[in-house]
Amino acid sequence: MEQLAIKGGSPVRNEKIFYGHQWIDEEDIKAVSRVLCSDYLTCGPAVSEMERVLEAYTGAKHAVAVSNGTAALHCACIAAGIGPGDEVITTPLTFAASANCALYCGARPVFADVDPETYNIDPESIRSHITDKTKAVVAVDFTGQAVKHEEIRALCDEYGLVFIEDAAHAIGTTYKGRQVGSLADMTCFSFHPVKTVTGGEGGAILTDREDFYQRLVLAHTHGITHDENMMEDGPHEGPWCYEQISLGFNYRITDFQAALITSQMKKLDRFAARRKEIVKAYNDAFSEVPGIILQKEIPESDTCRHLYIIRLDFEKLSCTRREFFDAMSAENVQCQIHYVPVYWFPYYRHLGYEKGLCPNAEDVYKGIMSIPLYPKMNDTDVADVIHAVKKVARGYETA
Repeated sequence: MEQLAIKGGSPVRNEKIFYGHQWIDEEDIKAVSRVLCSDYLTCGPAVSEMERVLEAYTGAKHAVAVSNGTAALHCACIAAGIGPGDEVITTPLTFAASANCALYCGARPVFADVDPETYNIDPESIRSHITDKTKAVVAVDFTGQAVKHEEIRALCDEYGLVFIEDAAHAIGTTYKGRQVGSLADMTCFSFHPVKTVTGGEGGAILTDREDFYQRLVLAHTHGITHDENMMEDGPHEGPWCYEQISLGFNYRITDFQAALITSQMKKLDRFAARRKEIVKAYNDAFSEVPGIILQKEIPESDTCRHLYIIRLDFEKLSCTRREFFDAMSAENVQCQIHYVPVYWFPYYRHLGYEKGLCPNAEDVYKGIMSIPLYPKMNDTDVADVIHAVKKVARGYETA
């Protein structure tokens, strides 16, 4: 048996590999450079072009580009009419923004539990948390796997709720052949550097509903309009006139970010295909490794995976998660943890949330670890990660 690097053995790799990394090529650089040499750095044609590209790719009628994924979620909550006294159901196994967006509007996040095998929000748990105060569901496509759309859609229709999909992980994923982005009432994307498509930062909201679209446009740009049809004070004096008709925010995206995202979208199918190749290699390699549990997928989701998560089975390992994590780092494979249950954070604790609300999510969290997954990984990188996981699992395997 190989000696673990953390115990004095030789590491699997000489250079560290991290869990995620962007892939920027010459075409991306040229796209950004063209904007930097143009007349518009913001509020220009590159933003509109990005929105049209997203509409064409997803099949949604409307796209609104914003500054980041958190802004997308906030704007979606505003468009849904969420306010003080309302409740918004979401998952605790996500980045904090999926719940914070309700708080931004004065509403209360309510945490439903996850399926212990897929790690996505459980529709039956959603149902059990619906009250007469529930206004919306923010369902997160955790790791890129689509949530159970049909079940959640049926619940939202039954109770008159707005279905907001946090698809920050899931651009390129389809559900029963339909692109994520065209399924929920509003779908929110993120273009952070570790996502499949990046603009450095950036986000977008997709919707088919005209009323939501009009509210999203206002929400992301100060609540200000130049559209005479929306103005309330009668005919304006000239083309310089505008009105603020609601309270909005400055969530605009720049043209050079939008140009980068548009350029990256041309490569999305190739990026997704490579991610799927790596996921298959991992699944094949780890399916029979003692101490490693793999995330299950529903057959309806053709997943472009943002994260690849292994879950440690501590009945078959003689280590803690921290020891496994540090041992992987010593092999020069740097992992990450996604995510600490949102209501465990001090801020939420001070709001009255307590541990124990979602037993499945808490149990899953205690054993999960994200290993490297991004399209620029070559076959040697993939083989090294597989080698490291197997080596560390064997090194800590119980007798």
